[in-house]
Amino acid sequence: MKQFILYILYSFILFVPGVKAQRLNTDANIVGHVKSVDEHLPFVSIVVEGTTMGTVTDETGHYRLLNLQEGTWTIKAQTLGYKPITKKIFIKKGETEEVNFQLSPDVLNINEVVVTGDRNAKDRKESSVIVNTITPKLLTTMNAITLSEGLNFSPGVRMENDCQNCGFSQVRINGMEGPYSQILINGRPIFSGLAGVYGLELIPSNMIERIEVVRGGGSALYGSNAIAGTINLILQEPIRNSYEFGVNGGVNGVGIKDAGDPAQDYSVNANASVVSSDNKTGMSVYGFFRDKAPFDANGDGFSELPKMNNTTFGTRLFHRFGFRNKLTADFFNIKENRRGGDKFDYPEHESDIAEAVNHDMITGALTYEQFFRETDLWSVYVSGQLINRDSYYGAEQSLQDYGKTKGVTGVAGTQYNARFDGTNLIVGLENRRETLNDKKLGYPDWENAIIVNNRIVEIPHTSNTLVADQTSNTFGIFGQYDVTWNKTNVSVGGRLDHYKVTDETTSGEEKEGNVFSPRVTLKYDIQDYLQVRISYSKGYRAPQIFDEDLHIETSGSRQVIHQNDPDLKQETSHSTMASLDFNKQLGKVSLGFLAEGFYTQLNDAFVNEYGAPDGNGVVVYTRTNAKGGATVQGVNLELNFVPGKSFSMKSGLTFQRSRYSEVQEFNEKRFFRTPNSYGYLTLDWKPIANLGISSSSNYTGKMLIPYFGNTLANPEEGELRESDPFFDFGMKVRYNIKLNGAILQLYGGVKNIFNSYQEDFDRGVDRDPGYIYGPGLPRSIYIGIKIGNLLNM
Repeated sequence: MKQFILYILYSFILFVPGVKAQRLNTDANIVGHVKSVDEHLPFVSIVVEGTTMGTVTDETGHYRLLNLQEGTWTIKAQTLGYKPITKKIFIKKGETEEVNFQLSPDVLNINEVVVTGDRNAKDRKESSVIVNTITPKLLTTMNAITLSEGLNFSPGVRMENDCQNCGFSQVRINGMEGPYSQILINGRPIFSGLAGVYGLELIPSNMIERIEVVRGGGSALYGSNAIAGTINLILQEPIRNSYEFGVNGGVNGVGIKDAGDPAQDYSVNANASVVSSDNKTGMSVYGFFRDKAPFDANGDGFSELPKMNNTTFGTRLFHRFGFRNKLTADFFNIKENRRGGDKFDYPEHESDIAEAVNHDMITGALTYEQFFRETDLWSVYVSGQLINRDSYYGAEQSLQDYGKTKGVTGVAGTQYNARFDGTNLIVGLENRRETLNDKKLGYPDWENAIIVNNRIVEIPHTSNTLVADQTSNTFGIFGQYDVTWNKTNVSVGGRLDHYKVTDETTSGEEKEGNVFSPRVTLKYDIQDYLQVRISYSKGYRAPQIFDEDLHIETSGSRQVIHQNDPDLKQETSHSTMASLDFNKQLGKVSLGFLAEGFYTQLNDAFVNEYGAPDGNGVVVYTRTNAKGGATVQGVNLELNFVPGKSFSMKSGLTFQRSRYSEVQEFNEKRFFRTPNSYGYLTLDWKPIANLGISSSSNYTGKMLIPYFGNTLANPEEGELRESDPFFDFGMKVRYNIKLNGAILQLYGGVKNIFNSYQEDFDRGVDRDPGYIYGPGLPRSIYIGIKIGNLLNM
């Protein structure tokens, strides 16, 4: 690993000094405007292809590119909602040319640029796999404060809450639980297992430029865990001088019978970016603060939604040393405190139940990009994430349940994209290393206190207990070759990984393996508006610690912890997908429809074996390999309907079936917590220019939920229950006021209007906190205000 990082740093040193000759002022300029029909378009990206140079149009739809090199260049104008256009222009030193663009609407966004499907920027229509994008506009329309609130609005994706105490959540793609999906930040797999426990709710939406979701196996490009899908968080890019400030205030649990008091939830966010006049240097900064009170849904004195406090700060900087290269740096820090249970004004160990975690997450990245041969792009990157977590998972005034966890994740890699006539080649290598150290902290041993003359003179303390000390390292070499003949595109790729997992708690026991993960995709354009795609991919999960292992369910009667079987083997997947993608303008109506079938075979599938409580009420869930494996299959449907400029509809529906080959716990083959059907619907209407009305809905079908509450005759054996279906419906109204180049937006709305929310939460100190399902929020109201010059209507 050290030699690999030194190679990366040496590459920076070798190439950066060679760009000095490109800094000369040529006074070769291009100016112009971008219009659609007779309307000037603001904030359109203007890119010089084959270079890192670019800008955006201003509020009046005009742009300028200064001091270009003499020669013939291809200039591209692109923005979400319009078809991109390219023009070739020859420019000489000392001359200024005018280049204007007229863009056509693309309300279905089939020509938007995506990067996650093939590790290469290309139009969504040309991607070999389907890539769904969750845009800032959609997040704003749904009033999604954090990442987790926006993920429900993508086909095949569902967020779920898994703990009644602390709000531990995870994302499921195509019916498979969280660890089957790879979370990326700017395309890098640095989102660690420790971050994954609460991470999707940690990340505020205002730091995200967009979210790209790829369903199906992606291990051929992204390595371990990319089995169900890949979620790529692309952070805010400084594109022009801009600013935005907003305040959101709300109340959760409004008008609910027998519930505790409604709980306040407010947040403040700020974004700003500045770009130099020559577009060579830019910086964006973002900040976020949230304070959320706990909510008791059934009036038993214990929270169903935790208390949360989040403070986030981050920045992204870039500098172009020359015409064909660019250095980008990212940094953000998230500090979050959360606590669930009761007696929030007391220390954790004086509560009847307390699940409390304090996170301090620091993430940084450095990326260098260099163009060669006009269109070839070479990139080198180093990324890292450090998380410190203080925790308490305890009940009944226990002093022995404080913990401290530290996780460090580092990724270093390089990638080369070579383009030829009708073909594209991507090759690269990447090393990912993650260390995890988890301790249970020592506590005062009152039982053995030394007493003299009825006075305590000495209180012995227990030592810290090492719970986990694991290091995993994965080195991968990957490649992908794309070739296009007329209407047919074939992509063949693969990744060879060598992983090693070292567990210091078992005297340095090591598990390692070599895994080759291939992927083959076929795309055929039946018509310009109709594509069919077929793909096969292989993936794997290494036998390491996963997200849920770092969360402990706690009650007054039992405490659930997770561990791996010593003989746990690698899990392997084989996935096949086929889709039909239709996008067409029918008169004034734009219609998009996607039908996507998926089938995944899991060999040596990971399953939990439930243990019996010991004398202290501790229950161990042991991860082992299922005999006979498992299968996950189904279909995702997506419909986009845009009859005109003022109205749009997006919807998605998933039907799926998940089964083990042999019966598991409760003598059941079906996956738990996995509905056979779920979906979403969003509507957006602009009756007048500055007024917007939107609605969002989520449907969750029936699912099997294990229950281990003390209302049972034998709670240690538990029982399997089937939940009711849910339909979560919300509405939002927003109004924009123009203020001298800025926009002031006022908005308000209601989430889960009909309070389609779980009604049978377990109660009291001995409750089963894992018995939770359905929508994440009860009926909630909110209002807010934003001001900025780049606001989404």
